[in-house]
This record gives sequence, structure tokens and C-alpha cells, in this order.
Amino acid sequence: MKASAQSIINIYLPGGMAAQESFDPKTLAPIEYRGPLGTVKTKLDGVYFSEMMAKTAQVADKITVVRSMTHGEADHDRGTHNMFTGYRPSPALHYPSIGSVVAHELGSRNDLPPYVCVPNMPTSFAGTGYLGSAYGPFTLGADPTSKDFKVRDLTLPSGIDEKRFAERREMRAAVDAHFSALEKSDALDGMDSFYQRAYAMISSDKARAAFSIKDEPEKLRADYGLNEAGQRMLLARRLVEAGVRFVSLTYGGWDHHDNIKNGFTGQMPKFDQAFAALIRDLDQRGMLDSTLVMVTTEFGRTPKLNGTAGRDHYPKVFSIALAGGGIKRGQIYGSSDATGGEPDENPLSVPDFAHTVYHLMGIDPEKNLLAPGNRPVKIVKDGAVVKELLT
Repeated sequence: MKASAQSIINIYLPGGMAAQESFDPKTLAPIEYRGPLGTVKTKLDGVYFSEMMAKTAQVADKITVVRSMTHGEADHDRGTHNMFTGYRPSPALHYPSIGSVVAHELGSRNDLPPYVCVPNMPTSFAGTGYLGSAYGPFTLGADPTSKDFKVRDLTLPSGIDEKRFAERREMRAAVDAHFSALEKSDALDGMDSFYQRAYAMISSDKARAAFSIKDEPEKLRADYGLNEAGQRMLLARRLVEAGVRFVSLTYGGWDHHDNIKNGFTGQMPKFDQAFAALIRDLDQRGMLDSTLVMVTTEFGRTPKLNGTAGRDHYPKVFSIALAGGGIKRGQIYGSSDATGGEPDENPLSVPDFAHTVYHLMGIDPEKNLLAPGNRPVKIVKDGAVVKELLT
């Protein structure tokens, strides 16, 4: 399959972000549904976002907002599993995340891991599932916002020079060969692949440089925002530019059962600045058409405010955003009803979403992978590519 996207940046907003206070404000609904925030006009005729998203409103002509995402899982873990794997959870099988499937199917480029989590793996459902450890994410172990930001495991330990490192590598190879001859297993193969990638990264100046966010111009760093949202998104751009295929970054906490106004006013402006800067930056570099950017969350929030001025879990309809990598520009796909209670037009299911993402990466979503016991399992069960989302 021909790929429209060469890389993916998945911006995961954990906790379940409310569409009403972000991409799908209910301007004509009663106040108990509409909520405490105002709106801002976007670059698209007749389309409004939350007042907290004024900068994103100015790049609305470069993105697609899906206002009809839907599934049936109101539990955090189950909803997260859905969005990260394309599957409902099952006690019989641990499914791999989209990032791990991308790593499995496409492999690495430029001595860089194919799949990176910034700053850490946000959930076990972002992992390898039945695919094995070789396809797991590389995690930073540090936040790029820190002044002394340094990615663990990318530099040689104190007292180990390049010559000594090479000698140790040769010794380990000899030991591996001996034990691999005694016992051939997926675990050994996975560890060998892990070490090979680690050696390549440590010995490659280009690979190490990809993580060096301090090399970015100070003005650009400030444009993104000198905070968690800004520096994580800037690093994500830097990583896909260098060759990482899938970057999953996490920002904030969006489980606003209480005082949703304060929750959004504290976090959303930083996201808004960073996301708009990322879209503009990718576009100006000529990278947006080859980089799929996704803003995802595990579910939405109830249509009506609760007694503590918050919203509770609600998977029936919520919003995500997509941009680049073969996605149409300047589109609102689907809709929710007047109070945000149901999908109104073009509901987007999780299998359809996952199908479309894999299609854009040139991966056949109908392909069978082998689970334990040589059991064939489709990358995505059911669903279809949503052609209306594509350019």
C-alpha cells in the first residue's frame, strides 16, 4: 500500500477531554449543557471553538476536527485501550498499540527507534501486546521542559570510552551467540533487537542529536511555549523530522468531574499555543503533508454539568482532531446533537478510526499478525477506511 503519512504524532490528552469546552462548543444549548466557557470564531465559516482555543482557531483551515467519535467504554482503562489499540479489551488477548504495530510493520529509520513515548509510556495499552518486547516504545525518562533535559541511555556511562564500549559490545555478542545456540526464543530475539537498537543510537551522533531540543532556536521554543505542552510537541516534531515513525506524547489531565472551568483555564491555553505552533511549523517546513498529527483522548464528558460544575465520563460522542498525512484540511467531520448527547451525523467508530490511520501509513489493516499459539489476528477487526477524511 502507498503511504500518505511517513510519521505520526499522537497527542494524547489523558482523562477524557470535554468536547464542549474544546472543539465542539454548544453555543445554543441551555447554560447547564453549554457550560462556563465562551467561544471563538475559527477560520472556517460558521465554525466556533472554545474561547480557550483562539490560536488553534487560526489553524482550523489546516486541520480536520472529528465531532462524532464514539464508542461504548466509560471506564478510563477500557476507553484508553480502545483508542490506543483499535480493539475493545479482551481477557483472552493483550492487543498491541498502534505505535507497536507501526514499529513491527515498518521498522526503524536513521538509527532511531521507530516508536517513542514523550516523556514516558502513558499506559500499558501503549505497549506491544502480543507482539513482544522488540516493538515497544523508547521512553525518554525525562521531560524536555527541564533545563537539564537529558535522555537516559543515550550517552556512555562515566569512565567508559568508545574503545571500551566497543570491546564490551563484542564480549556481549559472544555471550549472546552461546546462549542463543542453547535456547532460541522470542524473548531472546526481542532483547537482541532491543540491544542492537540501543547500540545504534549510542554510537550515532545523528540519532543522539534528534533528541537535543536545546539545538532549536530560542524563538521557536518560545513560540511553542516554554512548558510541558510546548516542549513536548517541539521535541515530537524534531523526532519525526529525524526519522522516528510514531511519537506518542502526553499532556495534562482532563478528568474534570469538578470545576471544569478551572481545569481548562489552567491547561488549555498551553495546549492551544503548542498545537497551533506545531501545525504551523510542520506546514512551513513542508512536513505536514507527510506527518499525521492526532489529538486523542479516551472518551468525552457528559452533556450536562453535574452538581460540582464538572462533567462525568461519556463515551457516546466526543471530539478528536487530525491533521496532515493525507487528511483533508479545513474540515469538520461529523457532528453531535444540540446538547452533545449523541452523534448526529457520520459517527466515527474506533475500528474505522484505526483502519484509517493504518491506511495512511501504508499498512494493510486487514493483515493478520501472529498471536501466541500461531493464532492469526487482524491488525484491525471490522471497520473500514473513512474516505471522507482523506485528501
